Order: sequence, then structure tokens, then C-alpha cells
Amino acid sequence: SGHSYFIPPPAPACSKGVSSDQLPATPPDTGVSLGPCFLEVPAIRDGMLRVEEIFALLLSLVPGAAPAPARPAGPSGSSTQVWSDFLSVRLHPKSIYVIRQYMHDGECGCLEAFGQGERLLQDPSCLEELEDRLHFYVEECDYLQGFQVLCDLHDGFSGVGAKVTELLYDEYSGKGILTWGLTPVLSNMGDHQKNFYRLMNTALGIVHLSSHSSLFCPLSLSGSLGIRPQPPLTFPYINYDASLPYHSSAILAAALDTLTAPYRLCSSQGSMMHLAETLNFSGRKVVAAWASLPFPALRGCSLPDTLHAYQQDVPWKLLSSCREQKVSCCFAQSVVLRGVCKESHSSCPGKQPPSPLHACESTEQVLQHYLHTLFPGAFSNSYATLSSSKTTACETSFWVCLNKAVVPAAVESIPVLAGLQSSPTLRTLLRSLHQDLHQADVRRWPSFFSAGVEHEDFQEALQELRTLAQCYETGFEADESEDEADSD
Repeated sequence: SGHSYFIPPPAPACSKGVSSDQLPATPPDTGVSLGPCFLEVPAIRDGMLRVEEIFALLLSLVPGAAPAPARPAGPSGSSTQVWSDFLSVRLHPKSIYVIRQYMHDGECGCLEAFGQGERLLQDPSCLEELEDRLHFYVEECDYLQGFQVLCDLHDGFSGVGAKVTELLYDEYSGKGILTWGLTPVLSNMGDHQKNFYRLMNTALGIVHLSSHSSLFCPLSLSGSLGIRPQPPLTFPYINYDASLPYHSSAILAAALDTLTAPYRLCSSQGSMMHLAETLNFSGRKVVAAWASLPFPALRGCSLPDTLHAYQQDVPWKLLSSCREQKVSCCFAQSVVLRGVCKESHSSCPGKQPPSPLHACESTEQVLQHYLHTLFPGAFSNSYATLSSSKTTACETSFWVCLNKAVVPAAVESIPVLAGLQSSPTLRTLLRSLHQDLHQADVRRWPSFFSAGVEHEDFQEALQELRTLAQCYETGFEADESEDEADSD
């Protein structure tokens, strides 16, 4: 409970713009572009969830001189470029703060380095404006759970997000801060400087954002965050184009909408801090996200039937750019299933259940038993809700139906299974980032450090990244790390 029921598509995966009719107080100079740092204030009004109110703060950049990308075809022959083309809720005038020092596209004047983003929020006028807008939304809350921050990792907005979370951490001690670090599917990997800028921004962003957050989760459809590119994720029942920001943002938004359900729904007894505390113990403040989109619940099959078919190969994909897709163990996890009807899972009286899953009496028990079977010894929280993930008319073109008798245009909602997981696979992600930068001569890019990051501070952040990776080690991996430390 206690949250405005609005999750926009993550900013880096979508075109960074917003329709002018959504901004009643925006300047008349073309459209103000939505920058990739989104702060949402979980709130509740009079004990009820208010859909029409968005307690959100969007830090944005002015448009650059680059030509607008081609718009993918939308419903009824129209075209779509940004998520707000389909936003039915008008944004409050205080929702947008335009950073006019930088542009979000073009060849120059871009916010491309971590230090640039940090320096922006060290400007007293900028900080005062941000605090004023933040206090405006906080005062609207009868019960403040905490803050949800969506922030780019790959560019200078990682520095902006780092300062924003530091501000929240200092001013609202004891409140939950859940941060989502977003990275688009990258196509141009040939520019060596931009590639290393991306790598350094990502490493610094993970270290700083996780240190000031209750929980931090990287989100991306990219196969890797490291120096070596990996192909984007593929999904068995989604026909999407990873090069179209609208497609990739819709997938991540559907997963994010499901992952955050435990502390957003009025019927839920959980909170932001409760979710964070179940996953971030032993210094493991970074978690991985996974999702089954859509969950393969075939018509006529019960939930035990479906899950029993996935005893070996799990039906989900990791959304945190972990190179390892098969996770064999985890420390703790929070899993949400939505859109699967509550049906009788028990077998007929007098007959032996086909499996232990069929002997469970409720959806939650089935899901909990399945998780304990896959990850014995792990702490697992499971939630189930009847509401499925709704799709708009423009989204049905890439949702492939499980039931082939139904045409794709008939897809109005999809079942989703998604989870947050504290897992040893995060060691691979964090360690590979550390190794890529540790082996590189970062002094070849002095312009990155001239933007405001000291070389000594960068090396200290690399050491913190290595320490963070060690939190996810098992016994054998710990011995391996000691050998590497000796060699260093």
C-alpha cells in the first residue's frame, strides 16, 4: 500500500521525449525532452490508491540538434515516438525540471560523463530547485514509504542519480530508497571513447547508487554491461525489435510494474523497507531482476501443470545484463505472479496428486513450493495477484499469443511472473566490470576526469566494486578471489 499506481517505461529504453499536451506548464519552445532520471514518491491519499495523481519528478534535458528518429508505426496508421504519447494522465507542472546546460542528443553539449552529472547538483540554484519540488511532493503524502529512483547508468545521468540518492539518504533517513539503474540496448559499440565512458559511468553509478539506496537493481535487455558486446535478450513469446526504444521500454516497464507490486497494492501488507531488508542482508544491496513475459500459462492447464513442466529449464529471463542466464542458486528472492486465476489446485479425493505442486491448496503455496524446489535453502517471498498486465492497442503487435487460435490483435492483457533475486550470478556482473576497468589504462581519457571525477576517487570506487562483488561469492569463489588478490 502507499504508492501512486503509475510506472512509465524506463527512460533510457525509450525515446527521451514527452508529448507537449502532457505538460501544462512547459515552455512553448518545441517539446521538452524527458531526461533519464525519474524520481517517484510512493504515497497514499486517504487510505486509497489514487490513479489520477502522479507523484513524480522528472529531470530532463533540452533537445539537441540531431534529427528525430523514425517513428515506428502505431495503431490506426499513427506513429509513436515516446511513452507519453499513450499517457492518459496529465503531469503536474512541478514534475519536470529541465537541465538547460546539456542536450540529450546531438554531437556536442551532451551529458556524457559521471562528473558532469554530479557537478550539476552541486550548483546551489539547481539543488534548491530540486529540493523545493521534492518537498512539494513529500508534503502531499499522508504516509511516505520511501522513494523509487529510475536512472540511466551509461551516461552522465548516473552522476545525477548518485547525487539525488545521496540527498534522499541524508534528508530522509529510515525511508526506503529503491533505485533502478537502466541501460539501453547499445548499437554503436565502435566508438572506443564512448564505450569506455559508458563503462566508467556504469561502474561509478553502481557503486554510488547502491551505497545510498536500500536496494539497487540494474535493468536492461542488453546481453552485457561490459566492454565486450553481447546480443540483446530474446523471449520465446515476444516478437520485438531491440533497436526500437518503444519496444524495449514496454518490456522493462511491464516487468517493473510487476516487481514493485508487493509494496504498491492496497491489499499488500509489505512495504519498501520490508522488501529491501529481505534481500539486502550481508552487504548485498545489488539484486538481479528476472521475468517471464508473458508467463506461459496455457489455456486449460493449471498453475501446477505449467510449473511442473519447468523443473529443469526455468521459464524466465534475467533482465540485469548477467551473462549467466541459468541461475542454480540464490541467497534470497521476492517473486510476484500476476494474471493467473485462482483455481482449485488439489487433485480429486482418493487420487494421488501427480506432483507435490498439485497437492498445494493456493496459488501462493504452489509458487512457494516451486521456488523452494528450485532454490533449496534460499529465503523466498512469493506474492500472487489476479490483475494481469494490461496492454494497449499499440503494444499488441509484438506480444505473441500462447494460444495460436487467438490472433495477436486480441491480446488485451498478459500474465507475468517476475522476481528480484540476490544471487551469486551478480558476482559475475560486478567482477567483469571491475576487471574490464582494472585492466584498462583509464588515463587515456583525461576528459572524463576533467569533468569532475578525481583519479584517486575512481580507483577507490573500483575497489568498492570489487568488494561488492565479493559479497556474492560462495566458498570456492572466495578462494579464487584470495588467489587473485595475492597476484595483484
